[in-house]
Amino acid sequence: MQQATDFLDESKALCALLTSLSEADFETPTQFKGWTINNIIRHLHVWNIAVDLSLRDEAAFGAFVAAMMAGVRGGKLPEFEASYLDGLLGHALRNAWMERAEATAVAFAAADPKLRLKWVGPDMSALSSITARLMETWAHGQAVYDVLGVARQDTDRIGNIARLGVNTWGFTWKNRRTEPPGPMPKLRLFAPSGAVWEYGEPSESGMISGSATEFCQVVTQCRNIADTALEVTGEVAHQWMRIAQCFAGPPQDPPTKGSRHCADNAHGKWLS
Repeated sequence: MQQATDFLDESKALCALLTSLSEADFETPTQFKGWTINNIIRHLHVWNIAVDLSLRDEAAFGAFVAAMMAGVRGGKLPEFEASYLDGLLGHALRNAWMERAEATAVAFAAADPKLRLKWVGPDMSALSSITARLMETWAHGQAVYDVLGVARQDTDRIGNIARLGVNTWGFTWKNRRTEPPGPMPKLRLFAPSGAVWEYGEPSESGMISGSATEFCQVVTQCRNIADTALEVTGEVAHQWMRIAQCFAGPPQDPPTKGSRHCADNAHGKWLS
């Protein structure tokens, strides 16, 4: 599966960003719920372990879910993840995360894309599982790029995330216990390579046009739609962009306007 390679490449790009940080820098709070860089890399690592177990060892995955459910009852998810990894931090955490990401990518590259795998929510195909890991790596990575003041140079592998945003059009509404107010708006997105990606058909729902990166930032809730240059026309299109959610779980609201952004002049401070 190409998505396995894309997942690994995205992980490597984020890993390279962390190389020059000091151990103390990993405790820097980000704009995502105040999570530190350690929190974010730990979160990615734990759930890469989980998806790897779902492919290789269903019984071990079941034990992980039971431990996770018991741990979260007693506190917050970051606390469970820290306990699960026995307090792993900094560059040791970065190295462990990348080692597992590489093993996971190899395993999924050889898997049947249609293989059904257990998950915390509904079962997913192997293809959907590794695509979700790519999306999470990219989305949570955005908070790290932002706090370090680095404008990420995306590649066309974000097409996987754009398609996930399209495919979760119906889920966004169902998750909020309502019906879509019309057909999906037409999308015209400009890929990092300059290619044009189009989805949907012209309709009264309107149209969304602009950067594929910014569309991915909105559907992963890394940005408020008001903080992008996406051109949105039609009431249905505006409604979708206000609540779009391409990740599983209960309904989440996007960040408030101006609260998620790339820090100014931070590059020299963090990456000397």
